[in-house]
Amino acid sequence: MADPNGFQKIRERQLPPDRPVAERLQDWNDVHAPLPDGQPWLREQASRCMDCGVPFCHFGCPLGNLIPEWNDLVWRGKIADAIERMHATNNFPEFTGRVCPAPCESACVLGLIEPPVTIRNIEMGIADGEFSEPLEPQMPARLTGSTVAVVGSGPSGLACAQQLTRAGHTVVVFERADKPGGLLRYGIPDFKLEKHLIDRRVEQMEAEGTRFRTNTNVGTDITWDDLKRRFDAVVCAIGSTVPIDLPVPGRELGGIHFAMDYLKPANQKVACASASSDASDTVGDAAPTAAPNAAGKNVVVIGGGDTGSDCLGTALRQGAKSVTTLQVFDQPPVDRPAHQPWPIMPMVFKLSSSHEEGGTVEYLANTVKFVDDGNGNVAGLQVARTQFGENGSIGAEPGSERLLAAELVLLAIGFRHPDTKALASQLSVDLNQRGNVSRTPGFEASTPGFFVCGDAGRGQSLVVWAIAEGRSCAAAVDTYLQGSTELPAPIKADTTPLTLAS
Repeated sequence: MADPNGFQKIRERQLPPDRPVAERLQDWNDVHAPLPDGQPWLREQASRCMDCGVPFCHFGCPLGNLIPEWNDLVWRGKIADAIERMHATNNFPEFTGRVCPAPCESACVLGLIEPPVTIRNIEMGIADGEFSEPLEPQMPARLTGSTVAVVGSGPSGLACAQQLTRAGHTVVVFERADKPGGLLRYGIPDFKLEKHLIDRRVEQMEAEGTRFRTNTNVGTDITWDDLKRRFDAVVCAIGSTVPIDLPVPGRELGGIHFAMDYLKPANQKVACASASSDASDTVGDAAPTAAPNAAGKNVVVIGGGDTGSDCLGTALRQGAKSVTTLQVFDQPPVDRPAHQPWPIMPMVFKLSSSHEEGGTVEYLANTVKFVDDGNGNVAGLQVARTQFGENGSIGAEPGSERLLAAELVLLAIGFRHPDTKALASQLSVDLNQRGNVSRTPGFEASTPGFFVCGDAGRGQSLVVWAIAEGRSCAAAVDTYLQGSTELPAPIKADTTPLTLAS
């Protein structure tokens, strides 16, 4: 175990420093500064792990990460062994260490009496130590002769593909964008997740035998039923990409965009600039010339989650005149509320790195209508204080209306379900009440040999759930093809029949 008295000797929970705001707003690089003192800092923080008899951090993590084990190895200075234990449950710790909200820390037993162990940052530190050397491919012991198509290269699709390749199957990943990564690449800005991390994993996967077919939109460039005929098994990992709209008067005005219609071209532009500075790299798709830009504008972001935070940080870097984030609910409590007891992940107030950089947040702000500038473009929003009805309905408090100036409005209020128009018309699959692809607990859809993992079946969720589903789906596909499997399956598919609120 880690230092038996570590949590008593090291009472302070230390986080790695961020670069100064004035500096990081001038570029798109990682907001975090290099880890102080390297491994000694990691070892000190890892020593706080209590190595609990029942490690509830496992309860908080869908991947079942062996957190006390790699904390102990880090404390002992055995970084290589810590990397091995981390990869026993997680294909991409360099992703989860950066973009996961760390439900494991909310479940940390030490958190009952002291600030919890910095699990997420230790994970990132271990993963970054791995990247100091070339990533070694893990070649399959044998080839099975079976072929699998994985549609979608987000975290779920990548995890599923890597597991199946290592099991000996011939795997082809289809991605409609110019490079793999899904929303990891063009949905999350570089200041939160630099794209060289994705590139290195893709290079490792290609060395192991996984094949990638980019710029290929399944359903258009190749039909789903044709894919089903050509491969022994097909995995649908297309994510949940249909955004939730805000149907209030004035929604048709120019300057109002869904968050991903803003973030994707902004991130593409950064990728193009980065590739252009490196002659050895290939420039991806150019960002559309008419892409929304926040420079010099009053920007309003509706929605205060991770996507809204990404919009805020992007707008600030583009030179917005002002950025206001609107949240329809009240500010979350600073401390864990009584109705969310340990080890449940509580909904508490947290500042993202983007909110530390500028902008304002307004709570209990309900958008009533968008205001026309006289030329068909948005000039502002009429906002009122949120009023909640007895049945949970959300309305506007009479007499509280006011005008908020905005020349650019970004809707970041979540996603409804995957885009299944082509899938439903070309292949006989069932959809559930939420519009996700129906599946069994074994990840198989209504069509035999067709599997679903990640947000396409689960609905919008966390990166750790996506990777866990990808790994478990790979085990289900391997069993379907071989009759049995040695691949780990951390979870079963979520088949809860929930109905989306109107």
